[in-house]
Amino acid sequence: MGIALAGTGPKLPSKVLTNDDLSKMVDTSDEWISQRTGIKQRHIIGENENLVSLAFEAGKEALKSANIEGKDLGLIIVGTSTQDKRLPNTACELQPLLGASDCACMDVSSACSGFVYALSIAYSMMSTLNIEYALVAGGDVLSREMDWSDRTTCVLFGDGVGAAVLKKSDIEEGFLSFDIGADGSKGFALYDNSYGDDRYIRMDGQEVFKFTVRTVPHSIEQAIQKAGVHKDDIDLYLLHQANLRILEAVSKKLDIPLEKLPHNLERTGNTSAGSIPLLLDEVIKT
Repeated sequence: MGIALAGTGPKLPSKVLTNDDLSKMVDTSDEWISQRTGIKQRHIIGENENLVSLAFEAGKEALKSANIEGKDLGLIIVGTSTQDKRLPNTACELQPLLGASDCACMDVSSACSGFVYALSIAYSMMSTLNIEYALVAGGDVLSREMDWSDRTTCVLFGDGVGAAVLKKSDIEEGFLSFDIGADGSKGFALYDNSYGDDRYIRMDGQEVFKFTVRTVPHSIEQAIQKAGVHKDDIDLYLLHQANLRILEAVSKKLDIPLEKLPHNLERTGNTSAGSIPLLLDEVIKT
């Protein structure tokens, strides 16, 4: 028996903020942003949008893609660090909107890695409990946490949510391995102290770059080894969409053709927990 992907769904806000738009807000330019990040635009929520509304649309599309209904779900997990409210959690708010009931619901707060953490938790729960289908969503509304006068951060991030439906399968298919971890000692390099005086996202870009380029290739190698495959057997590597320069560095370090690392960050920016499920949906459906 395996745990496999059954469907996906995306939702980006309708409002688009281009690099040229940002150049009118802070001391920056399209050239400056593009050269350093590869980002050309990002989506941000409008007046009548929030995390739940985005997650609902993404979840609804994922259910449709999987050809199931909300009542079939035994588990909903949302990876996010930007909940609309503390309680109830986002997954619980999604439950009735999607037509689900009596299923387990939880949020996972792990910033950009939130979707991967949520996937691994869903996989573990489905492997041990009587859960046939699970909805796993990942996304953030970072525009609410942004200091729009700080050009080192506001040019990077966007809003968006992606969702995936997992299903139990009678054959050995689906997920082969996970490699997850963290280094809390590097928390100073990227933080959001929403409960303090400075409520905005703050980042040391150089420190984040060094950490990522050192850690991500090793994690990929570990996942490949656990799965019992070779790096050349893999068609595509779907990585977090933070910065095109990071993708280029990882590609070079692992000696993997850059063409195997698809990207959409030029159109979405860094959507935190939303980046991998949004890219996954795009790759599957194009």
